[in-house]
Amino acid sequence: MTLDGTNTWVLREPGSDRSIVVDPGPLHDDHLDAVAEVAGQVEAVVVTHHHLDHTAAARSFAERMGCGVRGLDPAQCWRSEPLVDEEVLTVGGLEVQVVTTPGHTTDSISLVVEADGALLTGDMVLGRGTTVIVHPDGDLGAYFDSIARMRSLVTSGRVASLWPAHGPVLPDAAGVLDHYVVHRRERLAQVKVALQRLGLSPTELPPDVAEHPTLPRQVVEVVYADVDESLWGAAEWSVRAQLAYLARR
Repeated sequence: MTLDGTNTWVLREPGSDRSIVVDPGPLHDDHLDAVAEVAGQVEAVVVTHHHLDHTAAARSFAERMGCGVRGLDPAQCWRSEPLVDEEVLTVGGLEVQVVTTPGHTTDSISLVVEADGALLTGDMVLGRGTTVIVHPDGDLGAYFDSIARMRSLVTSGRVASLWPAHGPVLPDAAGVLDHYVVHRRERLAQVKVALQRLGLSPTELPPDVAEHPTLPRQVVEVVYADVDESLWGAAEWSVRAQLAYLARR
């Protein structure tokens, strides 16, 4: 599920020795040693959301580098205040803007590095494939809204490429974000068809349908039949999010 592993981004203005380290990742000593070697003076560790493949090493690395940890969720912060939507982090001449992008999780953020036309997406967009909506923390309606907000950054000319937390950099931000919306709506249509096959009306779902003990897996077996079964557990999170989305509408 982490593709090639977690990407740790070291953000710093050319010629400066001060940096922001984004998503230190898990507690892998060799990796953290390499990050420390190139990061110089770290002003802050920033986490894009609370999942452990992004945050497990955050506090220990911050202690090592003499700085704090910042995230949207106060529970992820250490010796620092929580991030605020549209806040601009300034380090050694570099400006990085925080953009709240809930969907994958409630506390997901993205980071605009306008000088490079880049958007760090955390797990909202992956370098390969598509992401998971982690129900109940994740929310499909919020996800659609966040992708639209990310797309607006492209339309305004501030963002051209996406730098995900897993997988390679994506140079065509507009194309990828458009694909994400199309793919998610196609999956949603497939969920509706699966519900009809199971004798249920997609427009008359009970409010608690996402918590049904067996229905989400039944839908997964229809909609994700082309996906390796080892990923069905993750697919079930997204299906539960899709069912909750349909029930609200």
